[in-house]
Amino acid sequence: MGRRAWRRRLVQIQHLTALFVFPFSIFLVLVFLGGCASPGQPVARKPQVPAPIADLAVQRSGNSAVLTFTLPHETVERRLLKHAPAIEIYREFSSGPPEAAQATALADTSLLVTIPAALAAHYEQKGQIRYVDAWTPDVLKQHLGETAIYTVRTRVSSKKQSPDSNIAAVAVYPVPEPIADLQAKLAPSAVSLSWTAPQQTPAGPVPGIKEYEVYRAEFSAGSGSEKGAAAQPRIFAIGGAKEAQSPPEKIGTSESPEYQDAGVAVGAGYQYFVRSVVEYAGQAYESADSNLATITMRDVFPPSAPTGLVVVPVPAEQGTAAHLDLSWNISPETDVAGYNVYRSEQEDAQGTRLNSALLPTPAFSDMSAVAGQRYWYRVAAVDRSGNESAPSAAGVPGEVPAESQPKP
Repeated sequence: MGRRAWRRRLVQIQHLTALFVFPFSIFLVLVFLGGCASPGQPVARKPQVPAPIADLAVQRSGNSAVLTFTLPHETVERRLLKHAPAIEIYREFSSGPPEAAQATALADTSLLVTIPAALAAHYEQKGQIRYVDAWTPDVLKQHLGETAIYTVRTRVSSKKQSPDSNIAAVAVYPVPEPIADLQAKLAPSAVSLSWTAPQQTPAGPVPGIKEYEVYRAEFSAGSGSEKGAAAQPRIFAIGGAKEAQSPPEKIGTSESPEYQDAGVAVGAGYQYFVRSVVEYAGQAYESADSNLATITMRDVFPPSAPTGLVVVPVPAEQGTAAHLDLSWNISPETDVAGYNVYRSEQEDAQGTRLNSALLPTPAFSDMSAVAGQRYWYRVAAVDRSGNESAPSAAGVPGEVPAESQPKP
């Protein structure tokens, strides 16, 4: 083949190569650009599934079950939840005891209530959700003696909810309606409580009250009135209505609808509530709290009247005028601050007080008695709160003889 023929052949090969390489390059570029510029098929995202609640607890409060639990903040994959979950509370009833129910998987549950995520904050107390399942009379009648079993689920998506929480269970028995007429009255060195015994439960008559439990909280009596600011200086909720300086404590029990609280101090303020206790199957169950009775302890009770008053005439001696000496029995009460002496010229009248200041001891000398004038004396005791007793029972007569007066 000559040189010219080789050149022609080389040119033909170059043309063929260009015709093949260029379209293929264009194809690769288009594929690359197409892959970068246009999205592929949308990938479905998995809905977030909250982690199961693990601290569900239930307690009775009267004829209600009070549920408490902490909302999850993570998913089952331990990732943070992007949204607050809605709450679903389930309930069923079992014939077994609560202990057995807590160890058994739920077979048939019914949705009791759904709490939307937007409303969950209304049920939050101290970082936990608190929900009260108030048993209706029908529930108490139909499931008397059974066990109410609860479980909770949460969800942030309508597609999938969380796994079940732990199981919480409580026995169903009707207890008396809350006492509504608790009264607190001042008594000597005590507060006297009284109320009317309840006769009904939501399911029928009271089966018999075993006892009453008395609870008390203290508040600062100097912070306001008894029914206003005085009852609310601090943070402890009492009966769901008021606040006090100290949390409520059980101070005693009573088998009758009355109680005397002698462990009080003058000047302190107190709030009381009472619960009725009934017994089922050897187990005690409390009613809900009664109304609150608020009182400030003030000593408004006078001491008893002194006894043993004696009036003795004393003749003049060494420049001291004749006078009358009075003495009486010391008061047995521990808060007596002193005594007052009264003198009258009439037997049936209390007369005028002779001492300008309280007498610290049971003795007094009447230096102003006029010789030959007959007087009647009485004595009264005064406690540290300023309460004065009634005068001694009857006026005791006394007289300075006229001849005992020194002559001018």
